[in-house]
Amino acid sequence: MLITTLTILWSGLTIMLVALLVYSGTLRMHQTQIFLDQHLAKEQEQVIARIKRLQLWVRISGAGSAILIVIIASLLGYAAMVQ
Repeated sequence: MLITTLTILWSGLTIMLVALLVYSGTLRMHQTQIFLDQHLAKEQEQVIARIKRLQLWVRISGAGSAILIVIIASLLGYAAMVQ
């Protein structure tokens, strides 16, 4: 039961991580397009601010996903050794 719950939690966190990475990539692509048009400096600053805010959430969800997969693997390994 615990492993199932952790797996569901890990799946949700990983899906959130992938969505954040896709959104971040889209923002970075938009930033590059804005950079090519020099007259749009204010819009570029807004995009850079969004990217910086997003970095914290990407790191948190990435670390959480990694920690959860290690916990799940450890629990599965322990269960296999006990049996």
